[in-house]
Amino acid sequence: MILLGSTGSIGTQTLKIAKAFNLQVEVLCAGKNISLLNQQIQTFDPKIVVIADKNDLPKLQAKNCKVLFGMDGILEAIRNSQSLLVVNALVGLSGLRPSLYAKTYQKTLALANKESLVSGGWLFDDYPIIPIDSEHFGIWYLLNNRPIKELVITASGGAFRDMPLNLIYQQTKENALKHPNWKMGHKITIDSATMVNKLFELLETKWLFNTSRVSAIIEKSSSVHALIHFIDGSMTAHFSLPDMALPIAYALDPKKATQENIISSFPLEKLKNLHFESIDVQRYPIWQIKQELLNNPKLGAILNSANDILVHAFLENKILFGQIAENLLKIIEKFYNRTQNLNDIDSIFSLHQEIKQQITKTLDL
Repeated sequence: MILLGSTGSIGTQTLKIAKAFNLQVEVLCAGKNISLLNQQIQTFDPKIVVIADKNDLPKLQAKNCKVLFGMDGILEAIRNSQSLLVVNALVGLSGLRPSLYAKTYQKTLALANKESLVSGGWLFDDYPIIPIDSEHFGIWYLLNNRPIKELVITASGGAFRDMPLNLIYQQTKENALKHPNWKMGHKITIDSATMVNKLFELLETKWLFNTSRVSAIIEKSSSVHALIHFIDGSMTAHFSLPDMALPIAYALDPKKATQENIISSFPLEKLKNLHFESIDVQRYPIWQIKQELLNNPKLGAILNSANDILVHAFLENKILFGQIAENLLKIIEKFYNRTQNLNDIDSIFSLHQEIKQQITKTLDL
């Protein structure tokens, strides 16, 4: 396989599954965590290694493999490698171009990079993708060829799901990063608190399963990851412990995954406190654009770019929590008509730069 983002959370879990399944790793791509990358090289003996910065080359212990650098290196590795599986666990909009390269060179894409579909889902219309995500894996697991009324994914509710509404706006990152269920990366934890992450996942659901009949609901225990409403009135739900090893295993080798004990069995006694709540737009103001986003999914490019910049500013204590959603709504309104000009990857990145300049100027960042 080709593993992009090998030192991140998804990357390290992917390598654990690869080792358990005895799968060859031809390409490892990492950012700045060279010490961990060196350990991975020693264990998996890849033919190609890609690092972000040439200045880190002296720290790299990769005598028996080809070393490439930056985005050009990632694309060259995809183009020239023999592996037919690309696992894209990169973070941010930088993951879009490698995803398109996987498509161009007819490789199977196992995708953990949300931005690929959020900002450019229409570019993958004719290309089947294997999702590495608990919610989308849950939907895939439940599908059974019966007519569907609606696909539903679940949300934890984030750090402020129980906080009085009048206190949320002025919150800072220290409290926003206290996810009630688990510890994740900083950006996705903030996106969970604003509910932007669930908007991203709704767009991914639309593109992955070719339907706009999608919704989300809060399930605070994170025991249920997805549900399907069928036309006949019945419903199924996917229960499992919140462990990414399950979708990763099925992405790498679905046949082996069915025959292995990938994660611990779900303890049924946990279900005694199971309940669901609708997503309140007063608590999560960004949720008001949900239907508009599904009707005009190219808005995802605007949402993703603006959110990336605003969350970064929030994490640097330059804006308050409530200003994230407040300014997201303003940017979406301002750039709304620009979606008609989005027709290729270059136009997506060009719009990203315009949005960045607008936000920087408006908020004096």
